[in-house]
Amino acid sequence: MSSTPDAVHRRVRQEVADRIDLLWEVASALHADPECAFAEHRAAALLTCELRRAGFDVRQDVPGLPTAFTARAGEGRPTVALLLEYDALPGLGHACGHHLIAAAGLGAALAAHAARDGAPGTVLAVGTPAEEGGGGKALEAEAGVFDEVDAALMFHPGVHDWVRAPLTAQEQYRVGFHGRAAHPTGNPTEGIDALAALIELFNVLAGLTHRLPEASHVQGIITHGGTATNIVPEYAEGVFGLRAATTGALDDLAARLRTAAAGVAQATGTTVTVERATVRYEHFRDSEPLSARFAAHLSRAGIDLTPPAPGVYLGSSDIGNVSGLVPAIHPFVAIMDADGSDHTPEFAEAGLSARARGVLASVTEALACTAVDVLADDPLRTAAWRAHGPAPVAAR
Repeated sequence: MSSTPDAVHRRVRQEVADRIDLLWEVASALHADPECAFAEHRAAALLTCELRRAGFDVRQDVPGLPTAFTARAGEGRPTVALLLEYDALPGLGHACGHHLIAAAGLGAALAAHAARDGAPGTVLAVGTPAEEGGGGKALEAEAGVFDEVDAALMFHPGVHDWVRAPLTAQEQYRVGFHGRAAHPTGNPTEGIDALAALIELFNVLAGLTHRLPEASHVQGIITHGGTATNIVPEYAEGVFGLRAATTGALDDLAARLRTAAAGVAQATGTTVTVERATVRYEHFRDSEPLSARFAAHLSRAGIDLTPPAPGVYLGSSDIGNVSGLVPAIHPFVAIMDADGSDHTPEFAEAGLSARARGVLASVTEALACTAVDVLADDPLRTAAWRAHGPAPVAAR
């Protein structure tokens, strides 16, 4: 860039200030009209309309997902991606603050593009549906949406000011036991009780729990247990949610589940099928160089980010799948006090508060400033890729 970094940052902040009323209107509109996983048609239309108006080249149905999109301004490398989440929770609406994530990502993309002054590189806004269930980012990552990206940036509203997200890996498995039906008083010895086998698997996993590594656990439910009390169940099925601190630990846990299921089947004379039932969410890998840069920009607004407490693990997010491919950030910024929690009606209400609007303005500035730094600062990109691992040849 021909301008100094400070001058570009001032221009970014002015661009955000000029748009904050629009961004709050977008966030409020999304909040008032919640749409759940893969059904966020009105949200995607609202966001892509604003991006088109600003001159972005918008492509929808990416990658074959009706409510996903990419919007590109500029050309060539480097490329910085701003991630927009906009799905809501069934029955709770935007109780996870995705309306703020979408508005901040939108504002950061618009401001970064406007402040670039024709500099090389690309600003890419990525619409990512179904974070709460379905894994839009995981599907996009698998389809190559992030293959030519040098950094992926987003934030998440919460109850803590944390520089990084301690997000775990998770997936679900469907386990089905097949036995043989029989009448318990007519021909009981001919029956092979599939439900008894499934219950035994629960017992085995319960015994395993106390020997699992920190942050690893298995939680299951019975989804099919038979059709009548006077028939030995010939089929029983359970769904098991697995979670672990790292993707590698999750793979180990899945292997234990398969081994336990196979052992129970052998012991009970049943046969068993074990199939993944959901998209796998990988653990989040924080880019320390990029997170530090974002935190420095955010500190100008008086918000100081700290690391999460040691040993703290939260839920999972499909940003983990993106972070395995490219340097990524996912800080938490509080919109309510730490004695609260997201995924609650109170958090949904906090998402429309004056504090939330202030966080939206501050975070959008910090994201946009970090985005222009990614585009202009070669040493920052090099440091981010070095911390992440080997960069693709085209990114070096």
